[in-house]
Amino acid sequence: MAKVLTSKEENYSQWYNDLVIKADLAENSAVRGCMVIKPYGYAIWEKIQSILDGMFKDTGHSNAYFPLLIPKSFFSKEANHVEGFAKECAVVTHYRLKNDENGKGIIVDPEAKLEEELIVRPTSETIIWNTYKNWIQSYRDLPILVNQWANVVRWEMRTRLFLRTTEFLWQEGHTAHATMQEAKDETKLMLKVYAEFVEKFMAIPVIQGKKTESEKFAGAINTYAIEALMQDGKALQAGTSHFLGQNFAKAFDVKFTGKDGKIDYVWATSWGVSTRLMGALIMAHSDNNGLILPPKLAPIQVVIIPIYKKQDELDEISNKVNEITGKLKNLGISVKFDNRDTQKPGWKFAEYELKGVPVRLAIGARDLANQTIEVARRDTLEKKTYPIENIENVISELLDEIQINIYQKAFKFRKENTYKIDNYKDFKDIIKNKGGFVLAHWDGTPETENKIKEETKATIRCIPVSDEKEEGKCMVTGKPSKQRVLFAKAY
Repeated sequence: MAKVLTSKEENYSQWYNDLVIKADLAENSAVRGCMVIKPYGYAIWEKIQSILDGMFKDTGHSNAYFPLLIPKSFFSKEANHVEGFAKECAVVTHYRLKNDENGKGIIVDPEAKLEEELIVRPTSETIIWNTYKNWIQSYRDLPILVNQWANVVRWEMRTRLFLRTTEFLWQEGHTAHATMQEAKDETKLMLKVYAEFVEKFMAIPVIQGKKTESEKFAGAINTYAIEALMQDGKALQAGTSHFLGQNFAKAFDVKFTGKDGKIDYVWATSWGVSTRLMGALIMAHSDNNGLILPPKLAPIQVVIIPIYKKQDELDEISNKVNEITGKLKNLGISVKFDNRDTQKPGWKFAEYELKGVPVRLAIGARDLANQTIEVARRDTLEKKTYPIENIENVISELLDEIQINIYQKAFKFRKENTYKIDNYKDFKDIIKNKGGFVLAHWDGTPETENKIKEETKATIRCIPVSDEKEEGKCMVTGKPSKQRVLFAKAY
C-alpha cells in the first residue's frame, strides 16, 4: 500500500482529513455538513458508547429517549438558552410534499404548513423539562437520573469530520434533584466520570475546570469541562457538565413538595460528550503512518497475517492460528485472522498500520517449524520474535503496556507544551509561534477575556479545578488574580 497520508508536519489539517477518510472512519455525505460514519469508525464509537454507558449505569443512571422534534415555543421559555442556540437551529415548517402542477418535480405543499414550527433538537433540555413536569410531584419522585443516546443538529457553516458537523451523535444526561447541593454534586461527579473515561480508555490526559461566563452553556449557572491537548498544540473540549440551577424548572414550572411540606422548584444538571471524541482520539495519538488506537478502544486488538506460498502451508498455519485465536479470545482479546488471498502480506501490514490495530502477528512456514511468531506493536513500530507457546499471555501483557505507553506519550507531550506565562508579550509569542496550553493570570473581567481573544484567537479553556491556587497579577491589566487559568487556541 502506497503512502496515502499528507504528513502532519507538512499540513496538519490535511493529514487529519486524509486519515479519517483513508482509515475508513467516515466520509462526507450528500447532505452538506453531514457525515457518514463508516463501519470501522462506528465500531470505535460503539466501544466508546458501551464503556461510557456502563459507567453511567454504575453511577445510578438509566437510559431513555425523547423526541427529535421540539416545539418552537419551548425555546422561548428560557431566554439565555434560546439566545445561545437560535443561530444553529434547523426549523421544520411543513409536513407534506406534492407533485408540482407545472411538472417541475416535487414541491413543498403550501397547504401543509405547521401551526407551530418544530425545531430539530440542538439539545434536549426544553423537551425533557417539559416532560419532567409530568413526572415530578414530590420529593419521592427525585432524583431523576436519565441519559439519552441520540443525534442532534446544529447548523454549521464550516464543518470538519467528527470535530464539527451539522448532525452528530452524542449522549446527553439530564438529571433532576431536590436540593442545590445534590445537583452540584452530580455535575462534578459526571465531570469526573468523563475525565476517568478519557484518561483510562482513550489514553488522553485532561485538565478539569470551570468555564468562564462567556464560555458556559446557554442556560447554565456553571459549566465544567475537560480539556485535552492535540498534537498541533490546539485544545479540544472533550466533555462538559452543567449545573443548571432552577432555570429550566422555573421555565417549565417543574415544582415538587419537599419533606417539610414546602413547594419548591427542582434543581437540574445536564452533561454530554459526542462523536467529537473520535476527533480527539485521532489527533492526540496518531502519526504519519496512520491511526494509533489505545487497545481498550480498538475494534481489532490483534490481527494475524499468514505468510505462505502454497495452499498446504496456509492450511498448517491456519490450524496453529485457530489455536492462538481461541486462547486470545478466552482472555477477552478481539482478534482477526486475515487469510485473504486477494492482497499480499506487505499490503496488509500497511493497511492495519493505517487503521491503528495495536498488535500485528505474522506467521509463516519457517515460524511453524521453529515454533515462533513475529509480533509488531503499532505504537512504537517495534518487531520482535516470540515462542508460540504462551503467546496469548505475552500479547495480553503487551496490550496493557501499549495502553500505558500511549497515555504516557500524550502526557509527556502535554507537559512539554504547557507554559506558565506572566507577561502578555510572552503570551502572544507562545500562542502565535508554539501553541499548546498556557497557564496565565487573568483579572476575571469579560473585557480582558475578549481583548485576549480578539488579539490572539486564544480563549480561556477553563479555570482549573485545583487545590493549588497561585495568586498573582493579570498579564494584561496588572490587576489581582486569584489563580492561573488555562488558555489555548481551540477546535
